[in-house]
Amino acid sequence: MADVAAIEERRIVVAVDESEESIYALQWCLHNLIHSAGEGATARNTLILVYARPPPPVYSPLDGTGYLFSDEVTASIDKYSKDLAVSVMERARNICKDYSNMKVEEKVCVGDARDVICEMAQKLGADLLVMGSHGYGFIKRAFLGSVSDYCARNAKCPVLIVKRPTK
Repeated sequence: MADVAAIEERRIVVAVDESEESIYALQWCLHNLIHSAGEGATARNTLILVYARPPPPVYSPLDGTGYLFSDEVTASIDKYSKDLAVSVMERARNICKDYSNMKVEEKVCVGDARDVICEMAQKLGADLLVMGSHGYGFIKRAFLGSVSDYCARNAKCPVLIVKRPTK
């Protein structure tokens, strides 16, 4: 039996969102990094689920067509964003519930996903950042940007990008 003092802690940050690629990356991480460690492993796993809510929209009192945005519209957009965050975290939590050999934490932050994920991985002392990839080609990445590419280049810890297999 391993000495309690010799047991190391692994802090794995998993970036989650509403995409199937994100969910696949979480499932892959649980199956290959957590489950394969097994109950007798010498590492305590802390899985930290990070969701980046987009910042609230900033509108001028008049939009481009001259219509006035009401407070109700802005409040409705913000409520939708909060509800989506709750839904994503609930789905991720349900996927994790069958793994008893780890502790699960949840962090919902507001901001650009690229910055939020890298900052949280550093702030939380991540040993590994796991994220999904939409599998955009070069052209789409050039125009849309890629959160996973950005994090792979800028995170202060190792980054594992899990690509969902094509069917």
